[in-house]
Amino acid sequence: MELDLNFNIEDIELDIDFNIDNGLNTRYTKPIIDPEIKEEYLSYKKAVELAKNIELLKSSRQFVFLDGSFYFGDFIEALIVEKNYFVEELTVSTLSMNQNNIDSLANLLKGGYVGKLNLIISHYFYSHERHDLIPYIYETLDINNQFQLVVVRSHCKICLIKTDNNDKIVIHGSANLRSSGNFEQMMIENNENLYDFNYEYQKTMMKRYSTIKKEQ
Repeated sequence: MELDLNFNIEDIELDIDFNIDNGLNTRYTKPIIDPEIKEEYLSYKKAVELAKNIELLKSSRQFVFLDGSFYFGDFIEALIVEKNYFVEELTVSTLSMNQNNIDSLANLLKGGYVGKLNLIISHYFYSHERHDLIPYIYETLDINNQFQLVVVRSHCKICLIKTDNNDKIVIHGSANLRSSGNFEQMMIENNENLYDFNYEYQKTMMKRYSTIKKEQ
């Protein structure tokens, strides 16, 4: 069988209109993409400014939009240092974090601002950082038996602060510790009932999923 491959492209008719009018008006526009803030421009001073402007009277509540100009974890350090709290127990739950966050928590322990630190991280983060940041967490934060690392399938972003004058502060919102460059929301409350409710729930995680063996 012989195939005749001699044909003229002009003999082929295509039912396609190539005359597309790109000038049509539309109700939809492309989203505006702001450039990410480079790490060297993230400012701990911005976290300090926010901490100074927050009043945490008993039973007070404040809602804050964050503009992404600092790591969210820096705010926890700035709040404790600027208010000169001694935190009997600090419990932090986050989906993810970075080395800056670990160093920030270490500053609080080494500076004598925190007596006991519980860090609750996601199993997702642990699985991705088990050869890098996880060893760094143990090396940096496991100081004088003050630290516990809890690994659980959690998406919680909650910080619980119990001070020596019995302030019970709850910080909750959208941000992970390493969050920056995005708009995030945060609620911060000096609320004993809310603290106790969250702490009891977090304590069940600590009891089951703690990774550091300690004497009972």
